[in-house]
Amino acid sequence: MAKPRSVKGRAARVQKWLSDAYPGSARDLCALKYRNPYELLAATILSAQCTDEMVNKVTPNLFSRYPTAADLAHAKPLELEEIVHATGFFRSKAKNLMGMASALEDRFSGEVPSDLADLVSLPGVGRKTANVVRSVVFNEPGLPVDTHVSRLSNRLGLTTETDPVKIEHELNALVPPEDRGAFSLRLILHGRAVCVARKPRCRDCGLADICPAVEPA
Repeated sequence: MAKPRSVKGRAARVQKWLSDAYPGSARDLCALKYRNPYELLAATILSAQCTDEMVNKVTPNLFSRYPTAADLAHAKPLELEEIVHATGFFRSKAKNLMGMASALEDRFSGEVPSDLADLVSLPGVGRKTANVVRSVVFNEPGLPVDTHVSRLSNRLGLTTETDPVKIEHELNALVPPEDRGAFSLRLILHGRAVCVARKPRCRDCGLADICPAVEPA
């Protein structure tokens, strides 16, 4: 198959291959366990600098103790810190969780909003977290940019930017709105399984023939 001559063409090939290799919707591909938007939002806040596996070990106890935003907003800080301790940065995460929950109670009747501007107005919620929630639980356009997405999109020649917001905007121009959340998660899965940071396994990658980062044999 001929190599794509444009970034748009390369992006289309990347999307097609990734969708075949890692099928499913954003909801299907999300590794975090949750039952509602509140739980996904809290879990995503905890996932910063922490594995999804560890977050999934912590959240059952968290949501059993604080099943609603109202419960979490009135948590005892030391008790909450102990519950989320294993996820790292537990003091700041506990503070953000309580701030997020209080804001939901004060401004959104305890419900998680779907609008990006509303989500990023919550304590501890940046664009990445907001886009996770939007794409996974609300099925709205959202392309979270983490270190995997940043690294792979640069290696694949889809962007030359390093700022996550600029990367998001450039990828948004290449990926249909309805596919953005799943595309991000597929890049993450591929970055963990094949295109690993320390030593990419290019021989095992179905995108090697169009990847600018692969050195010619």
